[in-house]
Amino acid sequence: MFEAAELGRKVSRDEYKTRELTLREDLLSAQNALRADGSCPAIIVFGGVDGGGKGETVNLLNTWMDPRWIVTTAFGDPSDEERERPEYWRYWRAMSPSGRIGLFLSSWYSRPILDRVHGRIDRDGFEERLNRIVEFEQMLADDGALILKFWMHLGKDAQQKRLKSLEKDPLTRWRVSKLDWKHWRMYDKFIGAAERTIRQTSRGTAPWLIVEGEDPRYRSLTVGAALRDAIQRHLQERPAAKAVVAGPAALQPNAGKADAKAGRKTASILSSLDMTRAVATDKAGRDLERSQGTLNVLQRKASTEGLSTILVFEGWDAAGKGGAIRRVTDALEARQYQVIPIGAPTDEERAHHYLWRFWRHLPRSGRLTIFDRSWYGRVLVERVERFATDKEWMRAYSEINQFENQLFEHGIVLLKFWLHITEDEQLRRFKEREKTPYKNWKLTEDDWRNRTKWQAYEMAVNDMIERTSTREAPWTLVESNDKNYARLKVIKTLCARLDKVVS
Repeated sequence: MFEAAELGRKVSRDEYKTRELTLREDLLSAQNALRADGSCPAIIVFGGVDGGGKGETVNLLNTWMDPRWIVTTAFGDPSDEERERPEYWRYWRAMSPSGRIGLFLSSWYSRPILDRVHGRIDRDGFEERLNRIVEFEQMLADDGALILKFWMHLGKDAQQKRLKSLEKDPLTRWRVSKLDWKHWRMYDKFIGAAERTIRQTSRGTAPWLIVEGEDPRYRSLTVGAALRDAIQRHLQERPAAKAVVAGPAALQPNAGKADAKAGRKTASILSSLDMTRAVATDKAGRDLERSQGTLNVLQRKASTEGLSTILVFEGWDAAGKGGAIRRVTDALEARQYQVIPIGAPTDEERAHHYLWRFWRHLPRSGRLTIFDRSWYGRVLVERVERFATDKEWMRAYSEINQFENQLFEHGIVLLKFWLHITEDEQLRRFKEREKTPYKNWKLTEDDWRNRTKWQAYEMAVNDMIERTSTREAPWTLVESNDKNYARLKVIKTLCARLDKVVS
């Protein structure tokens, strides 16, 4: 695989000076076009052997282009804060917003390759890590990101020569460590892992380009030209890609309304619930107090053991999500939990993949985070209101399952609650809110408008539960016509789950 990158190609000083001027102008033009388009980020990954020129190339790109619109990130060993969250938490947080270029050194490729070379994972474990990378990059590419990956290569002799040259110069000696020489002695193992990595993860939406790194002038021009061409090509293809993704709905005014065919009543998972379930007020008070006491004890144990918990609350307008959340938080130490209310995305959030704003709020070890509405908005409100195209919300099921599987693998306890009420009960609560001064702020025109789309939302909820209720992250359906019953079911379900996982 790497033979073509060991040919000793070089560029003369005069040729370099001539081509550099034009290339710098082209790169600045491409960067400005990316900013002006503003619909996608460019994610540029640098991997390769030690001494292959990764750092020098990144520095040069920052010089050639406008560094104010470039985000350069180099990942080292994870910090304590990073270890307390799933591995990809730090990668998601570092994602560049649309219109900017992200340059990544020691990226999500470094740890799998190092772990494989040092024998910390077997072949199956390595393949699993590579498959996760493919899923991650495909998710970003599906959202429109340009992904380009450079493997800066040196043959073993050329790498030895490069390391010695750096050591000899007092100004560059600091770049070479004992670890670099240890890796050089393991060169064949690194190349074997690298070959498998490139074969497995080089896809049309996220290709690897192998660059011969011995001559810095050749290396710089090759990377710069490839980046320029990739940005120009990506921006040219974006309008066509958007039209394909949008499909007929973008061209037909009434397309996409099939979810809400007038008067069409469909059976769903929700229609099977017994909505008469209730708990007497006097009994509910005693049961709630006991359950809150149990929850307090269990959460203290979870905190001591470093066990994180995430609660997701979804449900109809006026179904009682806020009341259920308050009964949970009333039982907890205020410093141990955080409630994240989710509304329409901000400009910053819209400039990223829709999952970005949820990744950034994942709790540290021992903490509990509550999402009042969540990433499921993609397959609920964004589906029904046509804020997302059919392809976007349909692929979100697998993206969400991948996301939640990473939470599970990290040991996070995830509970998802759908609070269900009937249409008649919702109408009664709406009218009650209208008459109650301290509640009428909760009622909006959107709440009334959403009632007219009840069938469409119920179909969306049915599909959501069917496709994302997994063994690792099942949905709990809460019959919420009676608030006492709903609040008790939420807390008892949480207690039962924590009781299974804490010592």
